[in-house]
Amino acid sequence: RAAWPVPDLTPEKHRHSGIGWHTPASVHYGTHLDIDHARQQTLNRAWHEHPERFNRRPRPPQIRNEVWINEPEKETTPEPQTA
Repeated sequence: RAAWPVPDLTPEKHRHSGIGWHTPASVHYGTHLDIDHARQQTLNRAWHEHPERFNRRPRPPQIRNEVWINEPEKETTPEPQTA
């Protein structure tokens, strides 16, 4: 038995910063769009009720278009030779 609580890191519960604080499962199944919409509604309500707390209109974190562990090298085309 562990002496400390073990975090639940299953894809259904663990949220990642690189994918907008969504779970891998919500991104995989496409439910992150509904979650982002609900987050934006909550942020809009907070912004309207307490504008003094914000410097600019709040937005939920965005999901990056590409995420790499080991990004492959970009293919380069050789420079044309000039005389």
